[in-house]
Amino acid sequence: MKILTVLTYYRPHTSGLTIYAERLARAFVQRGHQVTVMTTQYDPSLPREEMMDGVKVIRVPVAARVSKGVLAPTFGFVATKLVAQHDVVQLHLPQFDAPGVAFRARLFGKPVVLTYHCDLFLTRTWFNRLVNFVVDFQNNMAGRLANHIVTYTQDYADNSPYLSRYASKLTPILPPVELPVPTPLAVSAFADAHRTKERRPVIGMAARLAAEKGVEVLLDALPIILKKYPNAQVLFAGTYQNVMGEQAYSDRLMPRIREFEVQGHWTFLGNLDPIQMAAFYPNLDVLTVPSLNSTEAFGLVQIEAMLNGVPSVPSALPGVRRPVQMHGMGRVSKIGDSASLAESILSVLDEADQHRGDIDAIKKSYDPDSVAQEYEKLFQRLMKR
Repeated sequence: MKILTVLTYYRPHTSGLTIYAERLARAFVQRGHQVTVMTTQYDPSLPREEMMDGVKVIRVPVAARVSKGVLAPTFGFVATKLVAQHDVVQLHLPQFDAPGVAFRARLFGKPVVLTYHCDLFLTRTWFNRLVNFVVDFQNNMAGRLANHIVTYTQDYADNSPYLSRYASKLTPILPPVELPVPTPLAVSAFADAHRTKERRPVIGMAARLAAEKGVEVLLDALPIILKKYPNAQVLFAGTYQNVMGEQAYSDRLMPRIREFEVQGHWTFLGNLDPIQMAAFYPNLDVLTVPSLNSTEAFGLVQIEAMLNGVPSVPSALPGVRRPVQMHGMGRVSKIGDSASLAESILSVLDEADQHRGDIDAIKKSYDPDSVAQEYEKLFQRLMKR
């Protein structure tokens, strides 16, 4: 098949959505399909067109930024040409341009599948309310035009105002997760660099420094954890500087974080590539995902941690709680409750033997090739119609 994948941001931008899209696109290529990713040139230094792991990436120039989104005036023109050249169109939502692309696919008689990653919540300003309204409207238009919608879990779908409108054309497919196998030398070098043998237990968090991620909940929980484990440390992997739309949030949290940094209880690692992430997880005792709203729909990092034998403590958000519930590796904490987060982390640390799972089974469930096969079946069914 010739598959056109359309999304606002693609690699090297780092988010759960872009990582999902990259893994799935690569898996399609490895299964013999021709894949084109249409995205935006959010960074002017990125090439307009390139091949990445067998995937053709076409980036449309950006004229302006709006909150966390972009305006690309020629997006529709490029989409018209590409939709006509492909057999099936896959759109990753949230995405402002989705209904226009879906409409073109309908005109050309090409099946349209939406992969809905999460709801969008922006900080409460009058402008962001307007942005939320526009994106919600665009997502709903795309939902009506789409032939089918994919989301990560039924749990998230049942609790999403958006997805519940389209229950008749919705299929849950678990997300693709893979990591390189770390070498013992790389794991040991990471341990030496970050003193994970001396400063234990190690609590991991892998995310952008963004308001929906609930970093302040972990900050409030940390003093409680330190009472029992005075040598505990947090290793934070992910973008923490100049995160789009999050400067005010960063400014508010940084003074507290800097205090923990000085004491040796917090370290920012920055963005880590897959090989570095593979060395990061084995050095953790527990991972936490204390997210606050449905902008978080699953937390791929939980599965990455579990594949390395590391349990997770997520918040009880729909979808986000499912990895622990399905695989038994960790404990779910109350949303936005620092005392509950601390209690859950301490419980997992104190009862590590009770939070081990079937790693081989987990790996099989999230293997990108298996996920690509589920999409293939869906695409073929829609093309026959």
